[in-house]
Parts: sequence; structure tokens; C-alpha cells
Amino acid sequence: MKLSATGAALIQAFEGLELVAYKCSAGVWTQGWGHTGKDVIPGSKITLEQAQLWFAADVAKFEQGVWNASKGFAKALTQNQFDALVSFAYNLGLGAYQTSSLRKFLALGETVKASAEFLKWDKARVPSKGLTAVAGLTRRRKAEQELFNGA
Repeated sequence: MKLSATGAALIQAFEGLELVAYKCSAGVWTQGWGHTGKDVIPGSKITLEQAQLWFAADVAKFEQGVWNASKGFAKALTQNQFDALVSFAYNLGLGAYQTSSLRKFLALGETVKASAEFLKWDKARVPSKGLTAVAGLTRRRKAEQELFNGA
């Protein structure tokens, strides 16, 4: 399964496009649409084309990761559910999805309980504040939950 245009738009809307590298609220150097890694150099500038290439590569990694972590129930996922899960993993990392109660509930076929889990993931480790609820993450989790539920 591949991320739909709706799923891509959700990710891009919440990540925002930044052509100059910056530190996100969790203190991680970020560029493009939420791209992180060794290729993000403090103060560096990229083109829109580079941001699009990174986004496509990052999405492919998270599509595959969500699919692999969802073996046994992946074929039962709707497009909206898959899109919401890819957005969730894109933002939090595949490890968070793989070990989450959200995935565990999906594996049990309990989609209502899985849906409720999105809202528990609205915190980030903020330097000097520790684990803190972040308004932008709360909005994102609600949007992912709505998409997951078919809205």
C-alpha cells in the first residue's frame, strides 16, 4: 500500500516546508518537510526539488516500515488508516509505531481502541522541560485520528 495524496498533504501540512535547516522543538536538526539525518547540516539551504526528493524517500521508508510492522493485519487496513499510520510514524519514528499500543490494538482487530491511542502521543522531549504536551502535536494527532476513522 502507498500513501495517498490526502496522507501526503496531511504530513506536509503539519511538517511545514523549511528550506533552511532548523532545530525542531525536540532539538533535532530538520529541513524540508520534517526530514532529519546526517544530511541536514545546521544553517544549510536546500531547493524545493531537494525537499521533494527527501520527502519521497522518507515517505517510502515509512510506508514500508508501517507495512512491515503491520504484518498479519496490514491487508485489513483502509487507505485512511494506512495514511494516518504513516503520518504517525513519519512524525514519531517507526520504533514508536512498532512498540505502540496503537499497533497492538490493530493486531487484535480493535480499531476503536487503536484510534483512541493517537491522542496519547502529543508530547515531545523539550530541552529543560522534559516530556511536555505540544499544541501542534495535539492538533496533528487529532487530524490523524480523524483520518484513521474515515473523516
